[in-house]
Amino acid sequence: MSLLRGLQQQGALRPLDVALTQSLKRLDDTASDAVLAAAALASLAVSQGHAGFDLAQPQMLVEAALAWPGAQAWAQELASSPLVVTPLENSTSLPAPLVLEKGLLYLRRYREYEYRLAQRLRQLASALPEQEAGAVAGLFAQLFPNAQHGDLQACAAELALRKTLLLLTGGPGTGKTTTIAKLLVLRIAQAVHAKAAPLRIALAAPTGRAADRMAESLQRAALQMAEQGVDSSVLAQLPERASTLHRLLGVIPDTPQFRHHASNPLPFDIIVVDEASMVDLPLMSKLTEAVAEGCQLILLGDADQLPSVEAGDVLAAILAAESNDTCPLHGHRVQLQHSWRQGESLQLAPLAEAVRQGDSATALALLRSDELAGVYFHEEANDPLLAYPQLLEHWRALATFDDPRTALRETNRMRLLTALREGPQGSRNLNARIEAKLSGARLGSAPAWFPGRLLLVVENSYRHGLFNGDVGICLPDATGAPCVWFSGGEDGVRRFHPAALPAHESAFAMTVHKAQGSEFDEVYLQLPQQDARVLSRELLYTGITRARRGLHLAANADVLTTALMRHASRVSGVAWRLAAEMHFGRTETLEYRHEM
Repeated sequence: MSLLRGLQQQGALRPLDVALTQSLKRLDDTASDAVLAAAALASLAVSQGHAGFDLAQPQMLVEAALAWPGAQAWAQELASSPLVVTPLENSTSLPAPLVLEKGLLYLRRYREYEYRLAQRLRQLASALPEQEAGAVAGLFAQLFPNAQHGDLQACAAELALRKTLLLLTGGPGTGKTTTIAKLLVLRIAQAVHAKAAPLRIALAAPTGRAADRMAESLQRAALQMAEQGVDSSVLAQLPERASTLHRLLGVIPDTPQFRHHASNPLPFDIIVVDEASMVDLPLMSKLTEAVAEGCQLILLGDADQLPSVEAGDVLAAILAAESNDTCPLHGHRVQLQHSWRQGESLQLAPLAEAVRQGDSATALALLRSDELAGVYFHEEANDPLLAYPQLLEHWRALATFDDPRTALRETNRMRLLTALREGPQGSRNLNARIEAKLSGARLGSAPAWFPGRLLLVVENSYRHGLFNGDVGICLPDATGAPCVWFSGGEDGVRRFHPAALPAHESAFAMTVHKAQGSEFDEVYLQLPQQDARVLSRELLYTGITRARRGLHLAANADVLTTALMRHASRVSGVAWRLAAEMHFGRTETLEYRHEM
């Protein structure tokens, strides 16, 4: 049996993957089965978040027991096909739909994204700022009184005065946004001292909610600096709003292109991007190309969180390359260590570190003890609606609020998170059950617009000003008509008729992926009873660190242990492209997350 037919019989391929092979067969009717199967797997790889298909590891994509060709023989057959090009080191002319490079088979577009991203990051890293750092020495000392005692926030600010590319990383609550606020004040003061034009500063994030959180955190930091006596005229130049990356770049409807690109760069002097771990390969490539010459790019993120939903794990790859002193990006990163988010009510740091390290023995010991304030382990609990009656009480209370602003604030007090979308413990099934209990409707009927229903927007709608990840609540307006309310607008809230909303789903239960970029007072994280491929230490780390004051984790020990053994690893060539002189071996190139 041919490999391609075997993949189809196993149900491993999507219709899109099969359609690609049919198109390639029309281009070259002599294409062999091995070439067409590899092409289908390269397409499948992108759907699973990889930039390309690793010929040596087909089991990363398909677990079926098939007669896989040897990687070397497979590569030789691909290299002889007119459908495949094997580029030279810096080749940009690739007249074939598939690209074979260092053991990876790419759809040509994704190889180009990697190549262009690496080239642009190298350029940004080599540029130098125009202003002198000495002009703001007094303000620097005021903002960072502990700078001489190993203050990493001060190190980041000092680096921002010397570099046009800054990578600021750290876990939740380590003060990344506070640091950004202070370093922006220093940059603004530099411009004022030089009598230059006011700096044009853009704040952006992958989702609307993450962008809102960033702007809110920046404004809180500005108030604190005002209390410390920082010049109000300088603080007044801090940006008040943040946007999604798509809005920043300027979406062109019905095309994958943006209004801003290399030939029409963004009109800013500083661009700050939060939650960079969520930015996929195509978007990061297009963003960096749209950064104007002389503009400073600052990327904030936590590389231990889940990678982007779409192809690539760009932040982790960048940091893997940066860690080597031969890479042009080396010395452009500061990793913040101290967490300011959790206080006495939630002692999450030891558990988060055990999860980050994949140390299941320590994680389970901590969960089963009473050592961590605010952390509760519900071993073997498999139905959160029975295990946590307080959740239904919370959701019922949301329907009683007259002021939608108050109701929206209350929505972030508790949130049920799931690892999966489908299955008994998946968000889809749980949302249907919750809707039935709250509305009184029959389970399985169409969701009703009942007071207190939570909604999650799942697409960007620039016409509405609503973006993927925005959460709203259904409450009646003054006439009693059902409306859905979202944060924003001059009054702090915006109203929409239900029929006018973009694509959405209920948000009582959310997957960890959907919750990334958000935080909640209390998190109830439900794992499935059986292991699943998507379970990983990155998913668990992301889920538990959404909590500010309390964490409830429901899981059995076997599933938890297996999940902590698994990395959400992605196949990518970004790391070796950024540090080409390093001559990475296969393990360092493809499994770079293990090197961090």
